[in-house]
Amino acid sequence: MKALYFEKFGGSEVLQYGEIPQPVITESEVLVKVDYIGLNFADIYRRRGTYHIEKHEPYINGYEGVGVIVEIGAKVTRQQVGETVLFVDVPFANAEYVAVQSEQAIQLPIEIDSQLAASIGLQGMTADFLAHDLGKNSPGEKVFITGISGGVGQILSQMLVADEIEVYGSASSAEKQALALSHGVKQVYPSRETSWVKTLEGKFATAYDGVGSTLQQSLALIQHRGKVVFFGMAGGDPVKIDPVALMSESKSILTGDLWDYLTSYEERKKRSERLFSYFSKGQIDISEPSVFSLADGRQAHEFLETGKSIGKVLLKP
Repeated sequence: MKALYFEKFGGSEVLQYGEIPQPVITESEVLVKVDYIGLNFADIYRRRGTYHIEKHEPYINGYEGVGVIVEIGAKVTRQQVGETVLFVDVPFANAEYVAVQSEQAIQLPIEIDSQLAASIGLQGMTADFLAHDLGKNSPGEKVFITGISGGVGQILSQMLVADEIEVYGSASSAEKQALALSHGVKQVYPSRETSWVKTLEGKFATAYDGVGSTLQQSLALIQHRGKVVFFGMAGGDPVKIDPVALMSESKSILTGDLWDYLTSYEERKKRSERLFSYFSKGQIDISEPSVFSLADGRQAHEFLETGKSIGKVLLKP
């Protein structure tokens, strides 16, 4: 089968496209012929060697995708050949075929097509646990989201608006700011300027920060007893934080890894159904994804790293 792989860590130039052996499934796995693969910043970190990646020769990146089951293991009872499934936490996804544990294969409802599922899978499940497990905001509370028009930001902001939370945020361009406002966000500030930060200090119950380098800013934006939900480093590593300073204002930093919330088939089913319901009700709308051929994976990585993307970047075998 064809795959996007690399043999050493580094920039996008280390990526190669070519033939590798097709996976052989175990009795508890299904073999998925992949339609779309999600590309994420975590894949950039893995390629650079700064984030955990499963051992494999050669390295194969990617953890999420959507496709059709073409083979099932002897002990698989939940899925059937011909079903379309989403997976968000399965390694070696940058390939034409992926072996997926049965409990990690999420069946799609009829109203959610493959491209949409691939566009919302990891970011949507991430937004779900950020909002419902960490943020736990009450209707009427004010929250702030950095990078509000990114993959997670678009879904998270609309999820919170649907939950009757008052949402504000920052974005890097006028186009991205307008996009967030069209989704019911109250106000969006330019992320490349900081003059507005002083006027908003202490105004928010929660700041959702997936940028990383803005962590100190997010702490300034929240009120006493407020919390920062930290979920990524798309803009660089955060500064070191003094816990004593946090204690003096009763501020908290909450963080988590989605994998710790997807602990069973039942958890995946419950969380994915909650996510899909927002889309089925028309409460969340996302930008069209940017789709690259898997063979053009190097260009896709470079496109994501530039920060020019609005919404999801997908690879198509």
